[in-house]
Amino acid sequence: MQLGKSYIEDIERICRAADDYVAEGNNDEAYRKYKEALDIIPEPKTAYETATWIFVSIGDLYFKTGRYDLAKDYFYEAKECPNGVSNPYVLFRLGQSLVETNDEKDAKEFLLRAYMLVGDDIFWDEDEKYYNVIKEMIKIDETDSDIL
Repeated sequence: MQLGKSYIEDIERICRAADDYVAEGNNDEAYRKYKEALDIIPEPKTAYETATWIFVSIGDLYFKTGRYDLAKDYFYEAKECPNGVSNPYVLFRLGQSLVETNDEKDAKEFLLRAYMLVGDDIFWDEDEKYYNVIKEMIKIDETDSDIL
């Protein structure tokens, strides 16, 4: 479903303010702004593509501040939005959040899905522990891997 132009403009303006708060390190205010933008979207929010990137922004905020249980919840929501289930970043971040909440079984599923969509590049510059969750499930010559 699509939102009207005025809704999109309001959401983008509010999210830019939230992004500025993130850059300043004011995570509480950033979260408040992202939630304000999310509140503009009608129910069911997961029916709107615009909600995807807001859920991701909130999830990232929580992930980067070590609040993995909350991050996981927002990435699950993003996954349910249009194109969320095929978005490698959503799947990867969800998998990472699940690793951090000690849910390795589900983490494997989402990390493997992300890997299948874009390959091992998604693990580049990330803690090796995330790759280690799935490495025995994939058949690669580890001497050729760039991430090990």
